[in-house]
Amino acid sequence: MKQQAYIIIDIGTGNVRVAVCDNLGNLLGVARDNVNYITDDLYPESFYFDPEKLWQQIIALAKQALSLAKKKDTSALEINAITASSQREGIVLMDKRGQSLMGLPNHDHRGREWESEITRKQKDRVYELTGRKPSSLFSALKLIGIKKRRSAIYENCDCIMSISDWAQYQLCGVKGYENSQASETCLYDVQGMTWSDALCEIFDIKASVLPPLQQSGTVLGSISSSISKQLQIPESCLVIVGGADTQLAIKSTQPGVGDLIVVSGTTTPLAKITENYVLDSKKRTWTNRHVDDNRFILEANTGVTGLNYQRLKEIFYPNEGYDVIEKELDETNASRCVASLGSLIADEDRPLTRGGFVFNTPVSHDLTRAHFVRSSLWDIACCIKSNYDSLCDVDPYEKDYVWACGGGFQSKTLTQFVANLLNKKIRIREGYRQASVIGGVIICNEALRTQGNHELQFKEIAPQETRNFNDRYENWKKVRSGFKQVFL
Repeated sequence: MKQQAYIIIDIGTGNVRVAVCDNLGNLLGVARDNVNYITDDLYPESFYFDPEKLWQQIIALAKQALSLAKKKDTSALEINAITASSQREGIVLMDKRGQSLMGLPNHDHRGREWESEITRKQKDRVYELTGRKPSSLFSALKLIGIKKRRSAIYENCDCIMSISDWAQYQLCGVKGYENSQASETCLYDVQGMTWSDALCEIFDIKASVLPPLQQSGTVLGSISSSISKQLQIPESCLVIVGGADTQLAIKSTQPGVGDLIVVSGTTTPLAKITENYVLDSKKRTWTNRHVDDNRFILEANTGVTGLNYQRLKEIFYPNEGYDVIEKELDETNASRCVASLGSLIADEDRPLTRGGFVFNTPVSHDLTRAHFVRSSLWDIACCIKSNYDSLCDVDPYEKDYVWACGGGFQSKTLTQFVANLLNKKIRIREGYRQASVIGGVIICNEALRTQGNHELQFKEIAPQETRNFNDRYENWKKVRSGFKQVFL
């Protein structure tokens, strides 16, 4: 018998991967590559990517993943669904012919210099409708930047889509914008679940570029004959509406309403599943649509924590695996230094864009590379704690556990730090390192009404004695405050 399988395309900030999985969530084959960005000299902090080149990468990776899956299993595979997830806030601009003009990633800030043109009254209205303060992170400001300095591209733009929705268009030729992704545009009424004419007017963006909204976990269309031939998969393969990578990662933990989830990837969002649209009077949090119908996500985000850790590994452990790091961390009991690496705190009005390490001088011979990495993990855990406190101030959390997923939690040290600081049990399900891929499998199962493995086992990490950790947390706050006084 043929083995039923899905293709999951996952376009992150740092890399793109394509996975082949069965309907139980077993990974049969995966291939990944870096996403290539180009600096745009017309703006500070501006990057873009060539969508056509990215698509060729995706096709090549899909062929590799399929080849690996077929080698791994002796039975023939039948790919009967394909879906996509991607980094939030990123968009692709397209012309009337359906050709891609330019891709803008989430870390593109070409609209930053026009943030000040938004009045206070307009900012209040934006937060009321979108659950977030307007900033260059979100798609509307990116489009303003294009309009101001790349007017020819703006005038030629007939449609924008999130990166995952663009990938699905490439697969079946149907345009759409999934609701969790639309939450990140600042052009979408999150509570009303619709595009907003009022927001388009505030940002002076033509509403005609916004395609029909789509619900995650529904059938978008059948795969095109061209893609079918390239990948050698049946034309009966259905394209399923995916969603934002964070929301799909959250879905992989199978949380209930009211549960709180920490996703440790390139960034580290903390998210609480709610049935209601929750706003913060101090505007510290975001409220997004979840990929589940009639569910919202109340979020605080620590910023590029995972990316910081990855780059420090390249400096201190360029040729060693994470297992070597954990072994050395186990042998490093004392904290010889404290890090503050610029992560985001919900209570702070402005991000801290400078940071570093603080340690006693003269430099001790006991100071090792493990101390620097340990302090960076402590920095991540403390940022999680700070944002957790802000989230609880908006909507209290009384449960004795939080869910966790994402590659960052392969670190036992980080996981224990978080458990101790939150004084909560950390629950981690099987497949946590491929969380957005597992989330993609679950929505394919839902769309095809296929019984998958919805009871993935989880382990719990209990908090240890916390008094010393609370003292160290207060010390970390003092170090961060010192950096703020110097650099802000």
